[in-house]
Amino acid sequence: MFSLIEAAGWPVWPIIFASIIAVGIIGERIWSLRQSVVAPKDLLPRVLNEYKRSGVTLDMISKLQRHSPLGRIFAAGLQNEHSPREIMKESIEEAGRVVTHDLDRYLTTLGTIAALSPLMGLFGTLVGMIEIFGSNSPTGSNPAQLAYGISVALYNAAFGILVAIPSMIFYRHFRAKVDALAIEMELQALKLVETIQGERKSTSLRTDQNSGYSNR
Repeated sequence: MFSLIEAAGWPVWPIIFASIIAVGIIGERIWSLRQSVVAPKDLLPRVLNEYKRSGVTLDMISKLQRHSPLGRIFAAGLQNEHSPREIMKESIEEAGRVVTHDLDRYLTTLGTIAALSPLMGLFGTLVGMIEIFGSNSPTGSNPAQLAYGISVALYNAAFGILVAIPSMIFYRHFRAKVDALAIEMELQALKLVETIQGERKSTSLRTDQNSGYSNR
């Protein structure tokens, strides 16, 4: 491996540095964008059960905010439990925008690496071409310099493409993953709103009925 890097010359080092960053981002996003971490499917039933049992409490809100991105959205909605439906939905939408922005973390950097890696490879190719032209002189050509220039040009082009392809694949995959998770969280948040608003209406209706009965 070291011999390949040596043959590629100094222009390959920025590509290697970019590849290390890309691998780190890919690993971190694979770990962070798991369904069980972002939007656990069992969170909504647990929240509704606790809500029906003891209502909204400060401890419940605090636990949800620390639990997951979906929990932060639920906490924003539950904090406006007694507000009208529109206010509750607006608070959830605002929290959802913040959470989605957090899920997009590092993806811009990964996309930039995918776009710039071929250009860095092209830069190395140009450096190699300069070495090739420099090998020719009025007194003859330098075979060693010619071979070195060819290796610099080819290796840098290859390394640039090699870094760009997986970076672009994972960038698009993560973008699609974030969009899917955002839709999933939105649907679960809407279910929470519908259930809480339905509970409030049912409670209000029972109170009105009981009040009417006692008056009679």
